Amino acid sequence: MQQFKRIDGLVVPLDRAHVDTDQIIPKQFLKSIFRTGYGVNLFDEWRYLDEGYPGQDINSRLLNPDFVLNQARYQGASVLLAEQNFGCGSSREHAPWALMEYGFRVIIAPGFADIFFNNCYKNGLLPVVLPPEWIRQLFAEVAEHPGYRLVVDLEAQEVITPSGQHLGFAVESFRKYCLLHGLDDIGLTLQQAERISTFEARRRQQAPWLFGLQSNE
Repeated sequence: MQQFKRIDGLVVPLDRAHVDTDQIIPKQFLKSIFRTGYGVNLFDEWRYLDEGYPGQDINSRLLNPDFVLNQARYQGASVLLAEQNFGCGSSREHAPWALMEYGFRVIIAPGFADIFFNNCYKNGLLPVVLPPEWIRQLFAEVAEHPGYRLVVDLEAQEVITPSGQHLGFAVESFRKYCLLHGLDDIGLTLQQAERISTFEARRRQQAPWLFGLQSNE
């Protein structure tokens, strides 16, 4: 999993509440067994004017000029500013995969759906919860200032605005540790590889039948 420590990123505003995971990555694109290939279909039904399907030639599709991700001023954004209950709906991990592959590393919102919130941390995407009044302030500043950027510092647990305002956010210590060190569940397990190997070797001696081996006794 990719580490997250601090980014200085362009912000794109998605001023819609209750954005669900089927809107983030529609169900027809969930047939792949891989974690990649979803970024081009992020927010597919809003981003394109034609109907999307797997294996489609993206270059031939009709972009929706009114959707924020298609506007020139937001190209290259890595911070998504969202509204209440972002990521509601089904529990698919494809939603953070699609957001990450598009280029987002941070989502800032007044609240997230619980399962999506957990899936973000497991995949290297930082979900930041800020009070509604701060969210409204950020939306207003993004609209007023093209090229608006935020610094997000996980170690300090702060969002820093261009004016120098420091907006603190909470993050559970274990999740923070995993993101700072780029550790998903597999990575955490591999940290104990030596102990696991020692245990398995001892277990083979104690109960060889569990491993398809015959005891010499």
